[in-house]
Amino acid sequence: MMLLTLIRLEIYKIITKPRSFIGFAAVTGVIFVIQFALYIDGKTYWDFLIQSLKDTFEIQGVIFNGNLVCFIILQMLLMQLPLMIALVMGDLVSGEAATGTIRLLVTKPVSRARILLSKYIAGCIYIVLMVAWLGLLALGLSVLLFGHQDLVVMKNDGITIIRDADLLWRFFGAFIIATLSLTLVGTFSMMLSCFTDNSIGPIIITMAVIILFTIVGTIDIPVFDKVKPFLFTTHMIVWRNLFDNPVPKHQILQSVGILLAHIAAFLGISFYHFTRKDIQN
Repeated sequence: MMLLTLIRLEIYKIITKPRSFIGFAAVTGVIFVIQFALYIDGKTYWDFLIQSLKDTFEIQGVIFNGNLVCFIILQMLLMQLPLMIALVMGDLVSGEAATGTIRLLVTKPVSRARILLSKYIAGCIYIVLMVAWLGLLALGLSVLLFGHQDLVVMKNDGITIIRDADLLWRFFGAFIIATLSLTLVGTFSMMLSCFTDNSIGPIIITMAVIILFTIVGTIDIPVFDKVKPFLFTTHMIVWRNLFDNPVPKHQILQSVGILLAHIAAFLGISFYHFTRKDIQN
């Protein structure tokens, strides 16, 4: 019961901070801009992109539809959301340490582990709500505006066509993996937050690490090929494999396992340090 009270308190702290709504506002604004642009000129632009395919194949049906718009939005947004998550999760401990309220909190008859757990659960709830809002606008609103048909996914080595009836579970799986990936980012940011009294540091370091790992992961140099499997950013984009035919289930499960292992490691370090940290001075 005490844990539930602490979680409600932490959720209240999150929603009373203006920075917590930056992510929702950014997601809403970006999606609306993308949908507006695609609603005006999207079909013409898409027809231009697939002109070479039309010269080779006979294409029937409405290729430019809400499922495609959702896929485009996910490609653009999911690698930008970590900053929004770091703004909140990186402030969970260090923000209160900076104001001194964490010292008052640890004097209460509640274990430090329970305090940190309540903060982490509240942060995870924030992440779930963020992804749910993304899904509602990216998929729900896109289908409402553009309709739904089969999805054509263009890749460097060809194209994949996925039937409309086979798409809903793929998008749902993509949002689940996105939630897991953002939870990893949030856990990493909270871990850094446990080591400092300044919330700016965890936010900057989190984004610097993600940018560095992403750059290393995208550079096609043999020496980096040995490192890529160990970078968590490599596995954060495994949601794209859900739109392959056939779906590489083993690869996806392996990446999900690696993401969970990173979360467990970062969370373990957070609890170890926070429960032993000298907060009284």
